[in-house]
Amino acid sequence: MKKFCILYVFIITISINAQAPTGEEILKRIDSNMTSRNRVVTSQMVIHGRRSSRTISSKSWVQGINKSFTEYLAPAREKGTKMLKLDDNLWMYSPSTDRIIQISGHMLRQSVMGSDLSYEDMMENPKLHDDYHCEVIGNEMIDSRDCWIIHLTAKEAGLAYEIRKLWVDKERYVPLKQELFAKSGKLLKKMELKDVKKIESRWFPTRMIFKDMMKDGKGTEFIMNTIEFDVAIPDYQFSKAVLRK
Repeated sequence: MKKFCILYVFIITISINAQAPTGEEILKRIDSNMTSRNRVVTSQMVIHGRRSSRTISSKSWVQGINKSFTEYLAPAREKGTKMLKLDDNLWMYSPSTDRIIQISGHMLRQSVMGSDLSYEDMMENPKLHDDYHCEVIGNEMIDSRDCWIIHLTAKEAGLAYEIRKLWVDKERYVPLKQELFAKSGKLLKKMELKDVKKIESRWFPTRMIFKDMMKDGKGTEFIMNTIEFDVAIPDYQFSKAVLRK
């Protein structure tokens, strides 16, 4: 009887381990949900300051992981501002000065329109599997969802966040919470990903809350009003000429 119990526990343990995905498999499933061939998004960015909040509306066209174009629609102060990303290059057009400037070097660490996001954040490769090693370190409930806790370390030096900690929905393979760290282990930013919806064949968060731990204020909400995946986007949408159009 004792031998039978030991054998039963051994079989159950093997079965559980066989069902649990590796860190690499989890990252691939996350990337499958969070990235796409292309997409068009209309959104609002709500910046919560210490005393008041302001909302910026925009429309973005994204192709793969290397091309994106954003046009800011409101309020009047930001209307007509445009941003273009091509591979590792980022340009911004300001209608008030009628100038196109390239954002590079130390400028990439600056805040985007006073938000908790930096230009460096916008330049990141969204495919985590490309840049990080992953280890599953635990389990926890987030928003009543059972999650894996995974620890990510950069494959190479030079990333904005060399260490990440993610809480990943076990059923939908969507991160519900992230903590972003410097190489030293200092916590730099926190993210909460909410209002996860089934859009076509993928699960996708439609509201994200960013908090720069180095800044005052209550964080920045990024709310997606509409999102279309895998739609046709003409090539000219990702040219420098469109910045002044």
